[in-house]
Amino acid sequence: MSPIVELKDVRKSFGDLEVLKGVTFDVNRGEVAAIIGQSGSGKSTALRCMDRLETIQGGSMLICGHELHDDDVDLKSLRRDVGIVFQSYNLFPHLTVAQNIMLAPRMVKGMKQRQAREIADTVIAKVGLREKMDCYPEQLSGGQQQRVAIARSLAMEPKLMLFDEVTSALDPQLTGEVLRVMEQLAADGMTMILVTHEMAFARKVADRVIYMRDGKVHEMGSSDILRTPATPELAAFVSESAEH
Repeated sequence: MSPIVELKDVRKSFGDLEVLKGVTFDVNRGEVAAIIGQSGSGKSTALRCMDRLETIQGGSMLICGHELHDDDVDLKSLRRDVGIVFQSYNLFPHLTVAQNIMLAPRMVKGMKQRQAREIADTVIAKVGLREKMDCYPEQLSGGQQQRVAIARSLAMEPKLMLFDEVTSALDPQLTGEVLRVMEQLAADGMTMILVTHEMAFARKVADRVIYMRDGKVHEMGSSDILRTPATPELAAFVSESAEH
């Protein structure tokens, strides 16, 4: 089985600051990979590079068959295959939930209104918010807005979903409702890469855990590495996370 995501010796700098210092890992179709590590370790930058929101300066990156190290990569085609959800929900405040979800399928895929509405109905049911279709974002809680943001990405029927600290702005109860949606997506076989500080969730759902430190992959393996870390640095990080 060939990986759906392949990073080989990926390097990324912002000016003189090298943030990714030769990152290598791959993720297979249907896998859930959790990227963990202290702030500043390069986790979110690696994720943003996978959707070509940032360009890399060295190494190679193959995402859903797209060579992201190639300047001529077809970004429109890439964004059809890769969905990304951020900490901020980025919903359009003047559009209803249904309109927010239908926008990309109509604009990017040229879908007819009726077909886009059918897809919107399907994905909103997946995130458990069918009764909120005609609400505006301001009428929703933070957790509900984040679930709509996930539904909006799912409407493009991506092959890969990227999640960047999607629960970090939410209180514990709202965090739980978003994580339940992500858990169900994992159970449905969606390929997912998530940058997260939710260690219990990573232990439960991730097939692969990637611990980044100082711009490199410091330790990687199944979620068992969170129970029995091989390096003192990961052991310290896990025990520190448990205290918060």
